[in-house]
Amino acid sequence: MDKEGIGLELNSNTNNDTDVQSDKESTSKNFIEQIIEKDIREGNCTTVMTRFPPEPNGYLHIGHAKSILLNNGLAKKYGGKFNLRFDDTNPTKEKTEFVESIIADVKWIGGEFEDRLFFASDYFEQMYEGAIKLIKKGKAYVCELTPEEIREYRGTLTEPGKNSPYRDRTIEENLELFVAMKNGEYPDGSKVLRAKIDMASPNINMRDPIIYRIARMTHHNTGDKWCIYPMYDFAHPIEDAIEGVTHSICTLEFEDHRPLYDWVVKELEYVNPPKQIEFAKMYLTNVITGKRYIKKLVEEGIVDGWDDPRLVSISALRRRGFTPESIKMFMELCGVSKSQSSVDYSMLEYCIREDLKLKKSRVMAVLDPVKLVITNYPKDQTEYVDVPNNQENEAMGLRKVPFSRELYIDRQDFMIEPPKKYFRLYPGNEVRLMHAYFVTCTDYITDASGKVTEIHCTYDPETKSGSGFTGRKVKGTIHWVSARAAVKAEVRLYENIVDEEKGVYKEDGSVNLNPNSITVLKECYIEPSVESAKAYDSYQFLRHGYFCVDSKDSKPEQLVFNRIVSLKSSYKPE
Repeated sequence: MDKEGIGLELNSNTNNDTDVQSDKESTSKNFIEQIIEKDIREGNCTTVMTRFPPEPNGYLHIGHAKSILLNNGLAKKYGGKFNLRFDDTNPTKEKTEFVESIIADVKWIGGEFEDRLFFASDYFEQMYEGAIKLIKKGKAYVCELTPEEIREYRGTLTEPGKNSPYRDRTIEENLELFVAMKNGEYPDGSKVLRAKIDMASPNINMRDPIIYRIARMTHHNTGDKWCIYPMYDFAHPIEDAIEGVTHSICTLEFEDHRPLYDWVVKELEYVNPPKQIEFAKMYLTNVITGKRYIKKLVEEGIVDGWDDPRLVSISALRRRGFTPESIKMFMELCGVSKSQSSVDYSMLEYCIREDLKLKKSRVMAVLDPVKLVITNYPKDQTEYVDVPNNQENEAMGLRKVPFSRELYIDRQDFMIEPPKKYFRLYPGNEVRLMHAYFVTCTDYITDASGKVTEIHCTYDPETKSGSGFTGRKVKGTIHWVSARAAVKAEVRLYENIVDEEKGVYKEDGSVNLNPNSITVLKECYIEPSVESAKAYDSYQFLRHGYFCVDSKDSKPEQLVFNRIVSLKSSYKPE
């Protein structure tokens, strides 16, 4: 199921669901649900069992989230059970680190596997016994062709294959050789066990596929107990059958593998064998999901790990500040179709905005600060103004924000010589300080290069917000933080790691990197309501976007915020 094959998986099958196309409820249920309900009606299954079977050879990404939610959701909808099972049959790429990260990600995204955590390696003995059974039935044989010869003998899409010279070995000889393979009597790669099916099959996957190979590798779960390992196409149906999986949902590239899946469970004589259903991937535009590409970015130090917020691994999305609810909303918007398609990343951004907009406090933060001094405000005075936590959600109440003589405002909110229709602060202009007073710019100070270092204003004490003042109006309102009480923080602004104009990959297969994918602002000032913020806490910074406390680098004495998403969206829901 994993096998680098989960982009943003959604759906598709052309065989399993042909007899349910006339179902009267088809307009309200996707084709997978139609298949499941038909199986239930006809008594083919009583308890629905699904699974998510990742390989522990990397971190999960956004596409895996779809698979988790789909499989878990189907089990939940039909009162069944959902398994998390690691397809750990290839120890060359597998690590305990990946196992632990996947477990954490599945729990976070909403996979409810509870005590139903399994490993394919737990079934190695049953798989070995299954191979023995096939040999005894005359359905498997030990082959000594080299990998190159096996490919040559396999034939092509237009030409049938030809039988291996070892295909007609006796059952007794095959048993003896296979046991010797298990006992480590032959070198790696010298022999394989192949299923005996049909070398003339139009489906190349059925031309005597390899089901076991010799490979002396230390396994993360079984250590050095085994020196032979099953191939994925042989192991996977056995795992499903042992666990009682009723519907084995996988991506469309496994459609051509389904005849082999069915052959394995049939020849091993499993009662109530699982049914494989394929669905098409849907691709998220301008993102990197391939493990080998991400691994290279990590190893070359271009990103700071598999959870770098510029990536779309689940741990990266979590670190950046995305929520399980937003990802679930995204998957629901994508829906279940029967054709491969692509979705713009802006849809995912839309979902996180929608999820956070009524939940999170809207705080004032100055990311590019310049000092503003109110020259007629008492020097040692601090007062507190009432600020709504979320203007669109009154139930979140009010907070007290300190106001003082010296403030910070964003540099973009002041200009010496403004263009027309610039309504913020400039010499002689009056604006409102959000939730506070009207101020008028009277002077400013610059350094030797002409950069403004300080702005001077006067305030009108009659104009306090909430006082009912109606004497005059101003066109501009700007946000601020008290210089005396502000929390200094680092803020990281993220853009797509991919150069969208050039596309994801170069001709040589490397990634077209965006050189401006991260901007680090070391001197930002935020109102003191965030001073006790901890990892994953998120806020809307007024006028800037949504931000989340970084889980890796942030410390209580030095907060680090990641921008989750800006406030503007290019995506419009239909």
